[in-house]
Amino acid sequence: MPMQPEYESWHEEKQSAYLYRVLAGCERAPEIKALFLRLADAADAQSVHWQRIAAQNHVTLPGHFAPPMRAQLVAHMLRHLGPERMLPVLAAMKVRGLSVYTQGAPVGHGLPIAGQQEFRHRRMAGSGSFRAAVFGVNDGLVSNASLILGMAGASLGNPVILLAGVAGLLAGAASMAAGEYVSMRSQREMYEYQIGLEEQELKAYPEEEAEELALIYEARGIPAADAKRLSDTLIGDPTRALDTLAREELGLNPRELGSPWGAAFASFIAFALGAAVPLLPFLWRDAAHSLAVSIGLTLVGLFVTGSVVSLFTGRSPWWSGLRMLLIGSGAGAVTWLVGHLFGMTMT
Repeated sequence: MPMQPEYESWHEEKQSAYLYRVLAGCERAPEIKALFLRLADAADAQSVHWQRIAAQNHVTLPGHFAPPMRAQLVAHMLRHLGPERMLPVLAAMKVRGLSVYTQGAPVGHGLPIAGQQEFRHRRMAGSGSFRAAVFGVNDGLVSNASLILGMAGASLGNPVILLAGVAGLLAGAASMAAGEYVSMRSQREMYEYQIGLEEQELKAYPEEEAEELALIYEARGIPAADAKRLSDTLIGDPTRALDTLAREELGLNPRELGSPWGAAFASFIAFALGAAVPLLPFLWRDAAHSLAVSIGLTLVGLFVTGSVVSLFTGRSPWWSGLRMLLIGSGAGAVTWLVGHLFGMTMT
């Protein structure tokens, strides 16, 4: 039986207050500890708002709040793992103020967050897509090259290796695409739900939302008076207010939640491109040196992708390329040896 809206909203606020106090107990930084304690008080105050509405609508609420098993489990994990490792779970549990973990202190006291951070958000999002593509290519390269070497180690002919390689390419790319779609779809649904809750709360009690936003700004170094004036200004514009609340309370960028189909397609293409590299020489069925050419192309591909990875790590491209080459070569050598041993056993 679904919960009544008044009960659900009251329960969400009480659960948030419980988790805020657990978060405060995990924090050593005085300003962040104070932030979560004040957010707990604000959540308790908002639960009173829903108590009044429930009474008006003749909805019976419990006399006291008992944290459900899920909230107790999250609290236990928070105490042992720390908040930074639990951010997605905390967002799903309607815990706000997470931007104190994902963003640095704002620069200056202007209208910061919705504007000044925009370029940084876009830059990080673009970099993340490129990074995912590079690693997708590398995954396809290593996995299909290893599969081909395993088949070659068993002394199988080029037609069989080609068939296995094509199957490996399609299976791996489809698996990557399906996994990425499910992951991105689930993430997007959770984010949309959280942003929807923010929109409802903004309409129900904008003053309280402004107070929460001011608390977050204070915890990030803005003087209390400036934080209050800034939050009141932002909350006065509903469109800007929702965008800012999503960024500051949830640590999200509403404009960049990601496309599940786009992510799935990109994963499929990236993996397939990498997996095609060691497979190409086997398209010529009678080629005598298909395996040698495949190994050569794979080694070049490993070095190139490793060098590109250095763009994200800041290490030398030569060192990164060599490291990737050695790792991929090790994986290929192991699968060739396993294939060789199985081939000897079956003959």
